[in-house]
Amino acid sequence: MKNLISLLLCVFTFQTKAQTFKNPDLLFDPTPYGFSHASSVKTPGEFVYISGQSGGLGKNHSLSPDFRIQVKIALENLKVILSSYNLKPENVMKITILIVDHSPEKLKIWEEEISKVWNGKPFPASTLIPVPKLALDGMLIEVDAIAFKAN
Repeated sequence: MKNLISLLLCVFTFQTKAQTFKNPDLLFDPTPYGFSHASSVKTPGEFVYISGQSGGLGKNHSLSPDFRIQVKIALENLKVILSSYNLKPENVMKITILIVDHSPEKLKIWEEEISKVWNGKPFPASTLIPVPKLALDGMLIEVDAIAFKAN
């Protein structure tokens, strides 16, 4: 019985500390920009690789010409997939953002919207790639991610 309790305590400890996010003091603070410099996983579990999610709404993939609306929808689409694995945005370890005709104004919109979704939780490691065009006409943003689910 004592061994079982020790094992359960050990497993619980590993599960609660499975994910870490780091922003070393020697580097700039990336949190105002909606990301962490690095993230890691220290325990066995399941990685979830999420394909690029666009700002297309619903099964018809309706695309608004408004960049902010597409950002909101892309993040909602990401949350739908995470939810299907019983995960939340804070389980995302790495995110890649592709933005058509990237600009400081679009970056500010991205930062505002990701901050709302992560809601004070540590941001994932991140790469933003400016692109001239995405897969479908009218797509202004695409977001893919890698999430982790502890066993």
